[in-house]
Amino acid sequence: MAWVWLIIAGLLEIGWAVGLKATDGWTRLVPSLLTAFCMVLSLFVLSRVLKTLPISLAYPVWVGIGSVGVALVGMGWMGESCSPFKLFCLCLIVAGIVGLKMASPS
Repeated sequence: MAWVWLIIAGLLEIGWAVGLKATDGWTRLVPSLLTAFCMVLSLFVLSRVLKTLPISLAYPVWVGIGSVGVALVGMGWMGESCSPFKLFCLCLIVAGIVGLKMASPS
């Protein structure tokens, strides 16, 4: 169950990272409140996951989900450039996350 919560925390991280752009420097109330909510909830969920999973695994997975997710959202919905090399680099991040999971004790 900790893995499900870790994925949820990672998705919330994508939410707040993308939300930062929508806040327009924290000058727009509703996007700012939603972004702050996602930030707090993401960190809270991550802190609960850390009771079960080691930090050397949970934190990089959380960051990786956020990094890859934000990059994909930027390229897919925000008109940012997409190249085969960028996609390859994102695959390297995913491979690193999978490698950490495989290297961790069950």
